[in-house]
Amino acid sequence: MSNRTTYRAAVVIAPGKLKIVERPLPEPADGQVRIRVEACGVCHSDSATVEQPVPAGAPQRVPGHEVVGRIEAVGHGVEGWQIGQRVGVGFLAGEDRTCPSCRQGDIVNCQNPVITGMTTDGGYAEVMLAEARGLVRVPEDFDAAEAAPLLCAGLTTFNALRNAGARAGDLVAVQGLGGLGHLAVQFANRMGFRTAAIARGSDKADFARQLGAHHYIDADAGSVAQALQDLGGAKVVLGTAPSGKGMSEAVRGLGARGKLVVIAVPGDPISFQATDLVFGARSVTGTLTGTVYDNEQTLAFARLQDVRPLVETFALEEAQTAYDRMMRADVRFRAVLVMNPVQS
Repeated sequence: MSNRTTYRAAVVIAPGKLKIVERPLPEPADGQVRIRVEACGVCHSDSATVEQPVPAGAPQRVPGHEVVGRIEAVGHGVEGWQIGQRVGVGFLAGEDRTCPSCRQGDIVNCQNPVITGMTTDGGYAEVMLAEARGLVRVPEDFDAAEAAPLLCAGLTTFNALRNAGARAGDLVAVQGLGGLGHLAVQFANRMGFRTAAIARGSDKADFARQLGAHHYIDADAGSVAQALQDLGGAKVVLGTAPSGKGMSEAVRGLGARGKLVVIAVPGDPISFQATDLVFGARSVTGTLTGTVYDNEQTLAFARLQDVRPLVETFALEEAQTAYDRMMRADVRFRAVLVMNPVQS
């Protein structure tokens, strides 16, 4: 535990601009813990904070919602968590428990959630506060830089695949091989699905197979839909690349009662004919992250089946560089800020 009374953090000072500042060490309020951050992933969703103007008089926000660290202080009323315990914090870090979704037990779709790095300060920092109800237990033997992206990118792909209705042996296609897709292919393979990867260019075929894809479909080489139908039709297509056109191309590749599950948010619309849905009873749906328990199951499954993100690490001082490169898709495949390295 550090004896310092201040900590460093990267804050948003203008749209797209981060600055390293020194702040007084905060004390956790009721129901909160203070975490000494080990690593924090740099996710595209961080742009919802970083690209926004800073409101006049508002505190400068710290982004980051893929956080791994250790508890170093516990607020009043916190039970079940101890100083020194290794924990994580993901995108959804608390719920209001009073909105219609929460009252129906659907806390993932809470209408007034605590969102790490958006409604509260996140993990681009040496220290952060978190609601105890939003904490995830992180195994001791997990590398922090590899565990961090699993708390958002990993959770999103893992949960989407296991809840999509496919069974072992079904054809599941992953559209995209980026930050989300390279994890989705690994999860799909380990879950027992016949896995197809869809990307642009023949040069990605070997990489897709190394990740566990049984089939590779080059979207530049012909019809994605026909390629999927030639394989028998997909039970599930997981949309991980932010391309509405790419997702649209895959709809006709679904088998009867197949499902397009959208997890990336494209800037262009997803379009298809109603007949593509009606004839064959196909569907298009979206899914968002998961609960803290889902996150712990993601880590457990990844640990059991050796699913790991490919990461490029940066020091906290390089937060601007890491963020800019992530936004340019110039990182293979997840950027991670590493703070407070454990001394061996």
